[in-house]
Amino acid sequence: MDPIREAHLSEPGLLVVDVAGCADATVFAFQSAIAQIWGTSTAERTTRDAGQPGVRLRMYIDLRQVLEEASSPEPAAR
Repeated sequence: MDPIREAHLSEPGLLVVDVAGCADATVFAFQSAIAQIWGTSTAERTTRDAGQPGVRLRMYIDLRQVLEEASSPEPAAR
């Protein structure tokens, strides 16, 4: 695959994530897992580089927007 292109965002807490995988199902499963935790602009299709194996998907994530139903990575206080 070709190298991933840089993208710069104007605000802290915003991410651009390029995901590369073997198949659509792999990158969409990753996207789904991230979208359950943070505000995510989901993609409906992947891209392919001509003559190269695998697929690529670009995601835009807002780390400031934590979804309420997501479980915290911290252990619960007792």
